[in-house]
Amino acid sequence: MNIILLSGGSGQRLWPLSNEIRSKQFIKIFHTADGGLESMVQRVCRQIREVDPEAQVTIATSKSQVSAIYSQLGQDVGVSVEPCRRDTFPAIVLSVAYLKDVLGVAEDEPIVICPVDPYVETAYFQALQALCDRAGESEANLVLMGIEPTYPSEKYGYIIPETADDLSRVTMFREKPTKEAAEEYIAKGALWNGGVFAFRLGYVLKRAHELIDFTDYEDLFQKYDTLQKISFDYAVVEKEPAIEVMRFAGTWKDLGTWNTLTEAMDSQCVGQGVLNDTCENVHVVNELNVPILCMGLKNMVVAASPEGILVSDKEQSSYIKPYVNQFVQRVMFAEKSWGSFRVLDVKDHSMTIKVTLNPGHGMNYHSHDFRDEVWTVIAGEGRAILDGVERPVKPGDVLTMQAGCKHTILADTELQVIEVQIGAEISVDDKHKYEYRKD
Repeated sequence: MNIILLSGGSGQRLWPLSNEIRSKQFIKIFHTADGGLESMVQRVCRQIREVDPEAQVTIATSKSQVSAIYSQLGQDVGVSVEPCRRDTFPAIVLSVAYLKDVLGVAEDEPIVICPVDPYVETAYFQALQALCDRAGESEANLVLMGIEPTYPSEKYGYIIPETADDLSRVTMFREKPTKEAAEEYIAKGALWNGGVFAFRLGYVLKRAHELIDFTDYEDLFQKYDTLQKISFDYAVVEKEPAIEVMRFAGTWKDLGTWNTLTEAMDSQCVGQGVLNDTCENVHVVNELNVPILCMGLKNMVVAASPEGILVSDKEQSSYIKPYVNQFVQRVMFAEKSWGSFRVLDVKDHSMTIKVTLNPGHGMNYHSHDFRDEVWTVIAGEGRAILDGVERPVKPGDVLTMQAGCKHTILADTELQVIEVQIGAEISVDDKHKYEYRKD
């Protein structure tokens, strides 16, 4: 199975755990069999491999998410990077061109497209496999998955099939309706449009060349910022007469808000949290190293991270976005392909950060013009390079770099460092990168 996972999101609806770098799909909130935690994207990719160990997974995403993807999934996943956001049609076309021109996928190969973050069980991925197989043999150019509605939702579009069969031609589509209209659609056998569909690779490439002037993947990538912002539904689906839909009646949840996310949580607390006996329908997600105590709360979510603290009625948590938009703050935590960082303290002329480097990884060899740095190694072993001189480092070692000093640190084991930045001007832009060559 060839599957493209669409990974977007600005990271506001699940504040304070999500931010402009860490969208909801990267929050580690689900317990694994070994007692650890996994994120939505880790859960989905694990489930895909369980159904099809040979599945070729490609994630279509923005530059800001690439490091988090490699950190959580490793290098055994394809990544199609959008230079900028241009909605789902350009993103899918770029991914399809990447499959053909970079990975060598044939034009008659069926491709499945789905969001990266649904909460589903194994049956969903078995249905994706059937969807993929059908796209490879059907006379229809598109085969959609239609989700059996469980209530008259106003936030999903609807697919109207010709028949009530498991596989049917599509009569029409309806945009997000009112509750009353949704009830009418469902009475006529309508299905939720969950943004899941399959096609033969060559079909979408043909449609793309009809709408976009490009030669291949590299050409499309270079002119990506000039493309029209348009959804795949508007550009392709609503103009295609030959469409089929396959019904899916299994578990499917869109975990887009704290309210829906907590419905899927497998425990009331993630992180340090205590609820007394009078709490009802309360969930705590705590990424801080301090305990949270809840007493007498009902229908509440409490979420804490270095970005902030949310205490909200679950229903009201769906309306968080305009309030989060008022905050102006730096990113306090992020996962990268090399490890992670967490900001511990910010003052006018200093900033303290805990940096964790994965084994075999390191920082860029770099310098700063306007700040000094002091690094204290607190765990692990590695090597530091200061102005071309390499030295081993271990817990307790302290390194001091004045402004202008070229420096880096490399991890032989997992390496944890407390980095203190000192200066009148502390900015992410104050950085010069160099290539290090050992003599």
